[in-house]
Amino acid sequence: MAMLDYQASSDWARACDAADPLGAFRDEFLIPPHEASDGTPVDSTYFCGNSLGLQPRAVRAAVNAELDYWAELGVEGHFKGRLPWLDYHEYLRDDLAMIVGAQPGEVVAMNTLGVNLHLLMVSFYRPTPQRHAILIEAGAFPTDRYAVESQVRFHGFDPASALIELEADEANGLISLAAIERALAEHGARIALVMLPGIQYRTGQAFDLQGITALAHRYGCTVGFDLAHAVGNLPLQLHDSGADFAIWCSYKYLNGGPGAVGGAFVHARHAQAVLPRFAGWWGQDKATRFQMGPQFAPIPGVDGWQLSNPPILALAPLRASLEIFRRAGMPALREKSLQLTGYLEWLVQARLADVLDVVTPSDPTRRGAQLSIRVRGGRARGRALFEYLMQHGIIGDWREPDVIRISPAPLYNRFADCLVFAQAVQEWGWLG
Repeated sequence: MAMLDYQASSDWARACDAADPLGAFRDEFLIPPHEASDGTPVDSTYFCGNSLGLQPRAVRAAVNAELDYWAELGVEGHFKGRLPWLDYHEYLRDDLAMIVGAQPGEVVAMNTLGVNLHLLMVSFYRPTPQRHAILIEAGAFPTDRYAVESQVRFHGFDPASALIELEADEANGLISLAAIERALAEHGARIALVMLPGIQYRTGQAFDLQGITALAHRYGCTVGFDLAHAVGNLPLQLHDSGADFAIWCSYKYLNGGPGAVGGAFVHARHAQAVLPRFAGWWGQDKATRFQMGPQFAPIPGVDGWQLSNPPILALAPLRASLEIFRRAGMPALREKSLQLTGYLEWLVQARLADVLDVVTPSDPTRRGAQLSIRVRGGRARGRALFEYLMQHGIIGDWREPDVIRISPAPLYNRFADCLVFAQAVQEWGWLG
């Protein structure tokens, strides 16, 4: 990546935005409005794609098209129309595979993250009296923490001993690969599953999926990843990582809409494996599905984990967003993301170091778009700054106990947005 000669000037930021080869994609999104000081509506400065991505303009037409087919065709919409509903989830497959670096048969859009985590743990968490522990990071997102604890209890084991929580060994709550290796060396013989995030939601640290998988497999552990904050953010290589499974949500960087249909990955080496699972009709072999027979014969690959027919009106927004990712390309998006987040970090270090600390790793290979920021002086000051930013149309999010998350998304954020954030923090500091 060619580093830019960052400057804290509006002219410089505008020139970078004008030269941005991905700049036109911003116009394909609806930016929430904010009321300026003179009462006129202006675009907010939106840095919250890590929590809910913006709505692509194409979404309304995509949903309306399916509503029209429903009105015109009724049940025949399953077989007729431009995108028959019977195979609708398959129209998202290639784009999802491109985004996460997988083979098409390894990915599917279905359910939501928490549901998919439970379904895949049925297959990939197979505890025994000798090997029943699960390794997660301390302070894991509640979805993961609650799910793995409940699975441990469901199998009759005690989370107090079976849940191994990996403590940070670096500043700001970061975890090194060496710490993971030490935990596996100590506990590997009794660990059934390593379940870690692609990006830790509070710190913004990106994990080495391939490195973790290789270590865990060396100790005989199954490996799964929660990619909620990594999918559509980092150029993942899931197939090459060797991970057994992964799950994600689609409402963050993938812009699938609130509560969007999630996604799942199962590595190709498990495509034909006879694994325990909670079976459903839509996972049945397509050639015999409508024979309504009593014997379940799963579709090879991750499609065999589907339970029910896909929710068309919920998949349409995600399909519209994935089409934008296809045109932009993950390499180009990552290149811009590195520059944007690098600029934001530079502004913090060059102009705001007396006010802010960055929690997220400074090494660009260990982070995505997100910077997690603490305000010097404690939680009350941090909360005050967060509320000031929100009042001025600069939208990030707050994570307890004291972190503000600011995430420049390369599809719709600009260098000028990063400068607006820095200027607002400076103004707040002067007012304070």
